[in-house]
Amino acid sequence: MMTPTTLFKCLADETRLRCVVLLHKEGRLCVCELTHALDLLQPKISRHLAQLRQSNLLLDSREGQWVYYQINPELPAWVVEILDITVKQFAVNAKQQKDSGRLQAMDGRPEMTKYCG
Repeated sequence: MMTPTTLFKCLADETRLRCVVLLHKEGRLCVCELTHALDLLQPKISRHLAQLRQSNLLLDSREGQWVYYQINPELPAWVVEILDITVKQFAVNAKQQKDSGRLQAMDGRPEMTKYCG
């Protein structure tokens, strides 16, 4: 069960917040897409994604060699509302704009090519 304390602990870390914002905007992303968008090493991203998954904020699914993450669709409405507001506020954040720009410019995105390098 998601509590306000759990949610805000998840969002208190900048890397986790950046991941959640991108996932909430994009719907579903592969680990490699998040690594590219945030310009961080894969082990760091994976560690944060595991924490978000353990808190039930994210769900993961394996498709072949790729692991995809998405916001848990079973979250309470109050959590979704907070995420909606957070994404809107982040739209003017320079770091978030860079994250989104890097994601959009990424060559070889798995959904388009089924290759994740």
